[in-house]
Amino acid sequence: MPKLPGINHQRAVKVFEKAGFKIARQGDITMTDGKRIITIPRANPVNAYTMAGIIKDAGMTIEEFKNKL
Repeated sequence: MPKLPGINHQRAVKVFEKAGFKIARQGDITMTDGKRIITIPRANPVNAYTMAGIIKDAGMTIEEFKNKL
């Protein structure tokens, strides 16, 4: 189990914005930093396993993500 509780999708978007991602599309929120593309589902909370996969796809560790919360 990832060491990450499920979190609100809006908080996740703010964390990824701090990490340099920008919103490319609404709906399920698609964000990009120019190299990577991630999609955050509009769910409250976003499942911990799903969030861990999104963090990995963004090139971050769970610890880096938690520090930016």
